[in-house]
Amino acid sequence: MSDVRVTIQRDSEREERVVTTGTTAADLFQGERSVVAARVAGQLKDLAYELAEGDEVEPVEITSQDGLDILRHSTAHVMAQAVQELFPEAKLGIGPPIKDGFYYDFDVETPFTPEDLKRIEKKMQEIQKRGQKFARRPVSDDDARAELAGEPYKLELIGLKGSAAEAAEGASAEVGAGELTIYDNLDAKSGELCWKDLCRGPHLPSTRVIPAFKLMRSAAAYWRGSEKNKQLQRIYGTAWPTKDELKAYLEFLAEAEKRDHRKLGAELDLFSIPEELGSGLAVFHPKGGIIRREMENYSRRRHEDADYEFVNTPHISKEGLFETSGHLPNYAEAMFPPLEFDGQNYRLKAMNCPMHNLIFKARGRSYRELPLRLFEFGTVYRYEKSGVVHGLTRARGFTQDDSHIYCTKEQMADELDSLLTFVLDLLRDYGLNDFELELSTRDPESDKFIGEDAEWEEATEALRQAAEKQGLPLVPDPGGAAYYGPKISVQARDAIGRSWQMSTIQVDFQQPKRFGLEYTAADGSKQQPVMIHRALFGSIERFFAVLLEHYAGAFPVWLAPVQATGIPIGDDHVPYLQEFAAEAKKAGLRVEVDSSADRMQKKIRNAQKSKVPFMIIAGDEDVSNGAVSFRYRDGSQKNGIPKAQAIQEMLDAVERRVQV
Repeated sequence: MSDVRVTIQRDSEREERVVTTGTTAADLFQGERSVVAARVAGQLKDLAYELAEGDEVEPVEITSQDGLDILRHSTAHVMAQAVQELFPEAKLGIGPPIKDGFYYDFDVETPFTPEDLKRIEKKMQEIQKRGQKFARRPVSDDDARAELAGEPYKLELIGLKGSAAEAAEGASAEVGAGELTIYDNLDAKSGELCWKDLCRGPHLPSTRVIPAFKLMRSAAAYWRGSEKNKQLQRIYGTAWPTKDELKAYLEFLAEAEKRDHRKLGAELDLFSIPEELGSGLAVFHPKGGIIRREMENYSRRRHEDADYEFVNTPHISKEGLFETSGHLPNYAEAMFPPLEFDGQNYRLKAMNCPMHNLIFKARGRSYRELPLRLFEFGTVYRYEKSGVVHGLTRARGFTQDDSHIYCTKEQMADELDSLLTFVLDLLRDYGLNDFELELSTRDPESDKFIGEDAEWEEATEALRQAAEKQGLPLVPDPGGAAYYGPKISVQARDAIGRSWQMSTIQVDFQQPKRFGLEYTAADGSKQQPVMIHRALFGSIERFFAVLLEHYAGAFPVWLAPVQATGIPIGDDHVPYLQEFAAEAKKAGLRVEVDSSADRMQKKIRNAQKSKVPFMIIAGDEDVSNGAVSFRYRDGSQKNGIPKAQAIQEMLDAVERRVQV
């Protein structure tokens, strides 16, 4: 037995250690119960990995993102074993970790029921308590095919290595690149095989290390995400390092469900998505229309103050326009099929930028006009697969608050600085305050991206410098750029901590080149402008949904569709409140009076359910004194307020854009 030298890397600390041959990563981190795997030379390994001379080893704790993924993928294996123990005819699909959980797909004769999920979860608990060992075993393609002869979907995956695996939904968790491996679930006492699965790993040392899990729901899912393939049954679950974290997550989900914009949209009569129109196509009801109008009007005023010029473009165009812009070759799957008439193909508009380029190109431009800031509330149409359409947050028809800025290269840095500040300030005005920025760059290995290396480097560095000046966390997103240029995305956290992608800012040297855009410089030469794409809301519909969930329907006064409801103590007080409402409306407030036959307490409950900011109550004493009483959303009350003072308080709340 000989010695090997290894290096343990913990954050910025390095420790050299000499161990005997055969020492495993588990031996190296013995006693550190939070360590569930190791990273060796950048590659994740099971704790059973035997250390070799010169290895640089980093512990992977269960609370890290890699640790959570390993926990959740291991739990997915336990779930699949439980399913096959209860439903022996079930055929295995794939089971990768996902954000906050995992799933596994199964080919079964009938869909899973809620009662089935309870049985599967109980069986998982039994397997977890057995403490089965996860054991990695390299196999050849032929041996894998022989062992998994009864699993047709696994047989298909065996041929999907490398990029093919990455392209298949979740398949990289099964095969990935490099050697093929099977993971055996072995009995803790006898070592006998209990279950096995094609998988690249790594996994936890044993099922007993799984601290807390729960099955969430089942749904239909096409094999490898393609509608051309068979529909399987997918079971979703979640797993966490502690029972307390699982409990907190389930409480978070319950709160998120209460805030679901689709549920609130129906309850508050804001919008609907009629089946007669089609999936992903929403109509806004009067109250929702008020919120949307206020959102748009405030944005318009701010853009006017910032010297934007408003334009309008049609909803349809000849197909060649999107060939010129590069969208059709790079974005065709997200566009609706062509419409043919007059011997030509037309397309529904999926983006506004090509049409804004035509506006720039409509006449000669001088450097004196730059920066030229064009702005449009432009409705676009994108083909989203039915499985990903989700209320207003993933729609097929939506309106972008789209602007395109044309400037000189010398103006680019200052324009990006002011633009990012403008975006963040405006988002804060709508009540979002917790941000981080994401810098999306190109993948040099991909042929998706057009343009020269030097152009990409210049554009990326300009965005990086603008982002760093904001003093916010900057997260890299390699390969996430648009085909024509890098982008900064503003990620905003809502009231319950969820992160939403809001505004995007993109620097584009390519479209001005493709459209032949130019301006006359001070020296008389013709120069190509820089084009900056910017959507502040992203889409009005999606931003509407985010705000609806952020505020749980209790919008600040300035956005509330009904800002105050008059509640008479008795029928005799209705005319007095109607006079008050008329005065308030003249001042620009949205006030209604509940003159129904309901009792006063029911009227108060109705106003609370409608999440109205102010309830205006009036009785005999209020009428005698020319006053009203305020009741607020939190149930507190302020009595005997003179009418003029009451109207001013509401106007002040509108001006401050606050909740009450």
